[in-house]
Amino acid sequence: MITTTTIHRVRYAETDQMSYLYHGHYALLYEIGRVEMLRELGRSYATLERELGIMMPVMSMNQRFIRPARYDEVLTITTSLRHVPDQTITFHFEIHNEGGKLVNGGSIKLCFVEVKTERRVSAPEYLLQIIRPYF
Repeated sequence: MITTTTIHRVRYAETDQMSYLYHGHYALLYEIGRVEMLRELGRSYATLERELGIMMPVMSMNQRFIRPARYDEVLTITTSLRHVPDQTITFHFEIHNEGGKLVNGGSIKLCFVEVKTERRVSAPEYLLQIIRPYF
């Protein structure tokens, strides 16, 4: 299993009228978590797309809202991969507030698509090389 953490401070523009993090922004926090995980592992989405011609569209997203995150609160986004990807890759998330309490949890399942053909492909070796050692 691979687990990484990323810090994010809730900005005013991300909140609703109640000064809570707007529910639609959790998807953005999930993206921040998975992009930063790949960066920490020495790979990037940009390289996958530009150099390898592989996109990773979202197939499904599941979320559960436990308690609100508030304006100016520092959140910890914990991102994990529990399985080596094959045809799909699933990232799991837990978002905790400054007090260490769970705010939100969920997962995102993505597939791999070749840019030129727009057809699904297996996980690229470029990505598997950095993931396999953790399993």
